[in-house]
Amino acid sequence: MQSPQWGRIKSFWKNEIVTVEDENGRIKGAMSLLIRRIPVLPYTMMYSPRGPVCDPHDEATLRELLEKCKRLAKKHRSYVLKMDPDIEIEDTQFEEIVKKLGFKVSRGLKNYEGIQPRFVFRLDLRGKTQEQLMADFHHKVRYNIRLSERKGVEVRVGTRENVADFYKMIVETGIRDNFVVRSREYYEKVYDCLAPDHLRVFTAYYEDKPIAGTIAILYGNKCWYLYGASINEHRNLMPNYLLQWNMIKWALEAGCEIYDFRGVPGNIDESNPMYGLYKFKVGFKGKFTEFVGMLDYVFNPFINFLAEKGVTAFRELRRKIYKRK
Repeated sequence: MQSPQWGRIKSFWKNEIVTVEDENGRIKGAMSLLIRRIPVLPYTMMYSPRGPVCDPHDEATLRELLEKCKRLAKKHRSYVLKMDPDIEIEDTQFEEIVKKLGFKVSRGLKNYEGIQPRFVFRLDLRGKTQEQLMADFHHKVRYNIRLSERKGVEVRVGTRENVADFYKMIVETGIRDNFVVRSREYYEKVYDCLAPDHLRVFTAYYEDKPIAGTIAILYGNKCWYLYGASINEHRNLMPNYLLQWNMIKWALEAGCEIYDFRGVPGNIDESNPMYGLYKFKVGFKGKFTEFVGMLDYVFNPFINFLAEKGVTAFRELRRKIYKRK
C-alpha cells in the first residue's frame, strides 16, 4: 500500500511521496501519502496507508518525514495526517517515538473500525515446505482442502477477463454478508495496476462453473489475501479452503516470508457476529497479530474535531440503513 501502484489505484486521491536520504543520497525513509478533500469544508485529509517505510526505531528519519509532511499539509490545507503502520503492538519503542513526535495513538474497538484492519492472521513461511505447512494446519482445515479437491473443485489462475466473474460473486457475497461492494471498474483497476507481477485472480470452479474467487497481492516479502467472494450454491464443497491453499502455495513458490490472511475481529468471543471469519482463518495456524493502531498527527484541531464528529454520524447512519435492509 506504500507502492506507486497503489497510489495509481487510488486515483480519486492525490498522491504525494516524501523521502529522506542519507549522506550518500540513498533513500532511508519514505511515505506515500493519499490526500483527499473532505465534504463541505475546504480542507483535506492526509493518509499514509501502512506507512511509513523506514527503520521504525530511527527517530531522526521519522522526524524528518513528519517535517516534510507538515510542509505538504500547508500546501494542501490538510487538517490531519493519519497512518496505520505495519508495526505490531509489542513494539513499544516505536509507539514511544511517535508519541514523542506528537502523534496520537488510538486502538479503536475490536472489529473493523479503522481504515485498515488492526487485527490479522499471518502465516510464517520461512524455511517451510508445503508438506510442513499442511501438517501444521488444523485437521479440519486439511480435511476441507482435500474434500474440495476430491469433490472435483478446480482452482485456476485467471486473467483480466475473470475479474467480471469475481465481481458477480462478490456482489452476491456482499448481499449475503451485508457489506459494501466496490464497483466492477475498481477491481479491474486493481488488476490493471498490479497484475501480472504483483497480483493474481484465483477462481474455484465446479463442473466448469465459477463458485468462489479471491484476489491476492504479492509484494516484497509478503503475500496478502486481499478480497474474497463466493456464490450461495456449493459452499458445502469448501472452495474457500482450497483457494487459500493455492494462494499460500503461490506465496511459498515466490519466496515470500509472510502470508497475510488480512482482517479478523479482535473480539474473538463466539457471540461476535464476525466470529466465523476468525474461526475460518485460525485453522491455518497463523499468528494472531495486532498492530499498533491508528496514528493521528493533527494540524488543525478544530477542523479535526468537526471531521471526526461527521465521520461518527455517517457511520451511525450507514449502520442504521444496513440494519433496515
